[in-house]
Amino acid sequence: MTARLADIAVQAGVSEATVSRVLNGKPGVAGATRQSVLAALDVLGYERPVRLRRISAGLIGLITPELENPIFPALAQVIGQALTRQGYTPVLATQTPGGSTEDELTEMLVDRGVSGIIFVSGLHADTSADMQRYEQLRAQGVPFVLVDGFSPKVQAPFISPDDRAAMRLAVTHLISLGHTRIGLALGPRRFVPVQRKIEGFVRTMQDQLALTPEEIESDLVRHSLYTLEGGQAAASALMDRGCTAVVCASDMMALGAIRAARQRGFEVPDDISVVGFDDSPLIAFTDPPLTTVRKPVPAMGQAAVRTLLEEIGGTPAPHSEFVFMPELVVRGSTASSPGGRSRSQDVENAT
Repeated sequence: MTARLADIAVQAGVSEATVSRVLNGKPGVAGATRQSVLAALDVLGYERPVRLRRISAGLIGLITPELENPIFPALAQVIGQALTRQGYTPVLATQTPGGSTEDELTEMLVDRGVSGIIFVSGLHADTSADMQRYEQLRAQGVPFVLVDGFSPKVQAPFISPDDRAAMRLAVTHLISLGHTRIGLALGPRRFVPVQRKIEGFVRTMQDQLALTPEEIESDLVRHSLYTLEGGQAAASALMDRGCTAVVCASDMMALGAIRAARQRGFEVPDDISVVGFDDSPLIAFTDPPLTTVRKPVPAMGQAAVRTLLEEIGGTPAPHSEFVFMPELVVRGSTASSPGGRSRSQDVENAT
């Protein structure tokens, strides 16, 4: 017990006597100090005394496709913190290759009596998937919110980044640097975010470089997997097409594009520029630091929680899509095209 008190005191930055008063429910301790001691208990993995335990408002399920891409843990952290502040307990359920499917995870969470579920990049983003599963969930009386992806067949709130605007930001930046041969590396076409990125990419290339949609899609768009290896394969194919810049649909794919460039003896950004998407944690510290389009993760995560709690509280949000604007973050992986031609910044301002 003495060792435990000492550990908690160090973690909370208070005396052992103060820790003892908090644990025994005695008066004379400031509210902020009491919260610090309780937080220290949680961090160190000690159970709170029964009289000090918070009454949970309920469990909330969070289903993500994977955790290897750092953008998913980042979003899960934002959502988890927001739920905890509202008194809910987040339950993270992650799909893994050969493991549980989204439907199995959903059933597990419903069986455990969750108050609601947040789906991130789930089957709702797959245009080939049966959307009836979500209507069945609604019929069971379980509120839910869908993040990253949209289907008009599902009557639920959707939270999305503006994928079309993301491509407009990335392509306009590259054109302002003099690039005219710009490729797009992304995931399978059946996913809604992929389709929207293609739309934004094609429209911007068409408007600013006077290319036809047909030649853009046939020559400058390559589909692969949302992985480092997938980005490497797609970028290699685009470099075969003479691209001097590659826009990637995720930061992981962008790192694969950089690897593909280096395997050919190219320097990034001197020989080829690379733009990612997400602005995942630590991506600013790659070599070179990655220019990317920042996904508005904090705003999206907080909106997902706020919207779900409104659904749970009986005042549901409109069954529509809430779209959040991304932001271009320019770092060291983009530079003027190898030909040395640079356009006026007016190109960027014009959009």
